Amino acid sequence: MAVRIDTELLIPGRGQPMRPGTVMFDGTVIVYAGPPENAPPAEVSLTAPTVMPGMWDCHAHLFGFPAGRIGIGETLPLMPPQLGVLRAARHLEKALAAGFTSIREVGGYGTFLAAAVEEGTVAGPNVYAAGSPLSQTGGHADIHMLPEGDAAHIFERHFGASALCDGPDDCRRAVRRQLRLGARVIKVCASGGVMSQIDHPVHQQFTAEELTAIVDEAARADRVVAAHCHGKPGIMAAIRAGVKTIEHGTYLDDEAAEAMAEAGAILVPTRFIVEHLRSLGDSPRFPDYARRKLHAIADRHLEALRIAIDHGVRIALGTDVWNDDVWGRNAEELLHLTEAGLDPLSAIEAATATGPETLGPQAPRTGILAPGYDADLITVDGDPTKDLAVLTDPNRITGVWKGGVRRK
Repeated sequence: MAVRIDTELLIPGRGQPMRPGTVMFDGTVIVYAGPPENAPPAEVSLTAPTVMPGMWDCHAHLFGFPAGRIGIGETLPLMPPQLGVLRAARHLEKALAAGFTSIREVGGYGTFLAAAVEEGTVAGPNVYAAGSPLSQTGGHADIHMLPEGDAAHIFERHFGASALCDGPDDCRRAVRRQLRLGARVIKVCASGGVMSQIDHPVHQQFTAEELTAIVDEAARADRVVAAHCHGKPGIMAAIRAGVKTIEHGTYLDDEAAEAMAEAGAILVPTRFIVEHLRSLGDSPRFPDYARRKLHAIADRHLEALRIAIDHGVRIALGTDVWNDDVWGRNAEELLHLTEAGLDPLSAIEAATATGPETLGPQAPRTGILAPGYDADLITVDGDPTKDLAVLTDPNRITGVWKGGVRRK
């Protein structure tokens, strides 16, 4: 059944908006996007102030943590995986209602929930998941407060496969474990992090040989690699190894930005989570080890994002959300991107057209309103090109279609 939406403002995802505009889809595919006078009739006709592609969050975690729980080491070992999956399903519902029709999930229950969404058991965005994030022993995705080796068992129990690997051959096996789960992207921790207990965000993790093995093994299955990187050594090593996306990028400088731009790598900065964690102040729910590291990197992270924008590095929206406090607030990242220097249309492009590109060969044909693209789109009560904040209020997202089916 053909559906036609006439709108005061059509934002295509990439390119200039149209005023007024019409988008029309038949089944799962967009068949028309252009001036209203040229649009064919349809069985269903709707109107809205604004229509645009459904948004993408390219860095999220379906950990299923309840409100107020932050530390992975303090939460995951004591949480039943069945409960985590049920909570995470609710988080997908919140994202969909907020206008996000696709999630690139970089560590968590995502491979299981992707199948549940696809078969219709769970209502949520399309999920393109990584399985468990790969980490060296003692790395960012190890749980340092537990006895050695326990983290591997915990990640396998919750997310289906262990995360720890050392040496090129073991790294290849770890990639294969995620592929066995149905991973659509591979996540690797190429530097230390904030929410891990003893490692330093600047320090590189994995050797060049290990990173190359991970990227090569993923590429043989047409998957790309997303690299968690704060420090410049890890960023440069990851780029040389051929990763597709750099996550966070805190200590990115001019040289690193130029290397990313030349390689065609995408930055997923996740400014939202930096500001959210900083807003917690001295809250007892924020572990001291993480608070100290967060305050050390917060301002430098914003500077790095501005450097990347100045050098023309492509940006994709990602939030790093992982608990009930922040799921559904994903679009707030748009405001942080404009604070760093993107104009509103470029921020919207980071949330729409650029999203699928973070998956490389696995990218679906979505994120743009044009004939032949998937009918993943939203209607908005307001003009995001004049006030991006309208996208941060789920009540202003008046309609959500995923694959041509109305979900809100």
